[in-house]
Amino acid sequence: MKPPHFITRAHHEKREAKSLAPYAALSGQSKGRAHPEPEHELRTCYQRDRDRIIHSVAFRRLEYKTQVFINWAGDHYRTRLTHTLEVAQIARTLGRILGLNEDLCEANALAHDLGHPPFGHAGERILDAALSDQGGFEHNAQALRIVDWLERRYPNFPGLNLTAETRRGILKNKPPYAGMGENLPDALSMEAQVVDIADEISYNTHDLDDGIVSRLVELDDVMRLPLWSEACETVKARYPAIDVKRERDQIIVQLINRLVTDVANQTIKNLERAGDSSLDPVVNYSEEIQKKTLETKAFLTERLYQHPKVMRTTSRCNRIIERLFKHYCDNPKQLPHSFQDRIESGGLERSVVDYIAGMTDRYAEEDCRQLFGFL
Repeated sequence: MKPPHFITRAHHEKREAKSLAPYAALSGQSKGRAHPEPEHELRTCYQRDRDRIIHSVAFRRLEYKTQVFINWAGDHYRTRLTHTLEVAQIARTLGRILGLNEDLCEANALAHDLGHPPFGHAGERILDAALSDQGGFEHNAQALRIVDWLERRYPNFPGLNLTAETRRGILKNKPPYAGMGENLPDALSMEAQVVDIADEISYNTHDLDDGIVSRLVELDDVMRLPLWSEACETVKARYPAIDVKRERDQIIVQLINRLVTDVANQTIKNLERAGDSSLDPVVNYSEEIQKKTLETKAFLTERLYQHPKVMRTTSRCNRIIERLFKHYCDNPKQLPHSFQDRIESGGLERSVVDYIAGMTDRYAEEDCRQLFGFL
């Protein structure tokens, strides 16, 4: 006999229908998977999506992929994996406040950066240029390609066979690669919109933190940013005797809290104006905070992402990606057999890019060293 609180998928679906907002994505109303599967007795379809993403090879590799600082630059900087976990935490918080489906928020957040190549956006730009005459390379579209095709865990279908709603959220508003965009909903779910802005909240705050820790960004310069200075004033008023290290930590806490609260309040206002049934993009900051976040992003671009030390590392990483791409295009027989097998259907250059994009930072560097003896 099952205990009285044994919660099944049917219980979850009934609870969602009763308690979630009218604009939330209900797992019981999902458009389903490209390859039909029987539903699980205990887990909803979005819970299964989340679990499949966490157990994927691509997710594990995020631990050794660049956020801003190369993985070996230090043990305490964010990696692509820790960034992803921060996004998932913020997205779930916002999703709960807004009455959305937290499981879909989490699935979209955990998958949103699966398509990033080694060395972050620098690697993405090199691969995009390499495929300029074939539709280019874009990490959201690559993430969809990974979950639709490149992951190989199941005997009856390629990829992870995620639901249409999770796949649509991964793609955001980017165009898919050929053959990768079937059966996707037209509208971007509220859950996917939440993940998009949670991603921005996460990198705006933690990149400032990492920039200060690395000493590439001067604290006096950061203090000129309204978001930071206002959060600093709040922390000093609350903890007048706080030490410098804990002060910075609490400023980050205050920043995230302020941004999440602002998005929640503004989104409710937007929904009230648009009507509860609207799925137009409504998850956003207030005008005041939007202006301040743009100032923060501009500051990060100029002072951190384009810092001479970061740019020197970027140049080195670019050379690694360029050399690997040329080498494997010239020597496709040196690709793993699974990628050689895709050349006929996917093309040589796209297959080479799929292989390189799946590399971690340290694997790409070691592969380059083994092939050429130097970088």
